Amino acid sequence: MQQLLELERKGWQALSTPAGAGRRFYASVLREDAIMLFPGGLVIVGKEAILESITDHPWEGFDMRDPRLIRLSDHAAVVVYGVVARRGDVAPYSALISSTYARAEGAWRLVLHQQTPS
Repeated sequence: MQQLLELERKGWQALSTPAGAGRRFYASVLREDAIMLFPGGLVIVGKEAILESITDHPWEGFDMRDPRLIRLSDHAAVVVYGVVARRGDVAPYSALISSTYARAEGAWRLVLHQQTPS
């Protein structure tokens, strides 16, 4: 289950790296029917739509805070944490995050990701 905390860190690292690293990372971890929920009512449904939404404007840095893992079964879990991410001259982005993963065919797949501003 610690793998899931590491997957979340790797996701933020990929989104903090230029040249399409975010798309490559999420292409390997998203389930086909994944859903992402963002502030302002933005809902992105499906792996392809999510990958298309990832920009090449990387975060300059991030801090994950108080990560917790909620085990639902041997094949499902939720990662919950706070994050503060920085980009350019804009105010830092602070949010509470939850990511739900399901294990299939020997790999963890991201099924649902939600960000709530904090």
